This record gives sequence, structure tokens and C-alpha cells, in this order.
Amino acid sequence: MTPQLNPVIHAPTRLQIVALLAAADEAEFAFVRDNLDVSDSVLSKHASALEAAGYVKIRKGHVGKRPRTWFSLTHEGRAAYTAHVAALQAIVTRSGLSVLPG
Repeated sequence: MTPQLNPVIHAPTRLQIVALLAAADEAEFAFVRDNLDVSDSVLSKHASALEAAGYVKIRKGHVGKRPRTWFSLTHEGRAAYTAHVAALQAIVTRSGLSVLPG
């Protein structure tokens, strides 16, 4: 059976967003933007696509008087990410290459 890559997650920026969110309960917009080294508009576009797929929850609020946006991975998003990573690992394993040094 051929591993199934997730077309929503597979785009490099989306994969980076989901991977970053998989390591945290929640992340603030600026933190994600700065870690991925992307513009506000690029992050907004990809986060919206992930939200539309049900993979990311976007929460808006304020810290003091400043508006803030936070992202978190949904249960469906975590499952999709796990399956996507498993598909990538299966592809690499079938190629005979090792992704680990040594």
C-alpha cells in the first residue's frame, strides 16, 4: 500500500506550522511567524487553510490593549500530522535511505 501524504499539510510552510504546534499546547502568532521566518500575510494564509481543514484552532484576544492571535493544533490536526509523518517515514524507509546519522 502506498503511503498517503496529506495534501493540506504537505505544503512546506503548513508542515512547519503543524510541526511547531505539535510541540506546544498553543503558540502566539509572532512566535510562529518568527520561527518560520515568514511574513504576516504568508502565515495568515496558511493558518487559515489549516483552520478550514479543521487542523488548527485560531484564537484571538488581547494582552492589555494589544490584539493577539494564538494557534493550537486540534485533535484532528494532530492525527493528520502523525499520519503524514508516518507516510513520509514509510517513503524514506522504502527508499533504503537512513534519516538518522550513523
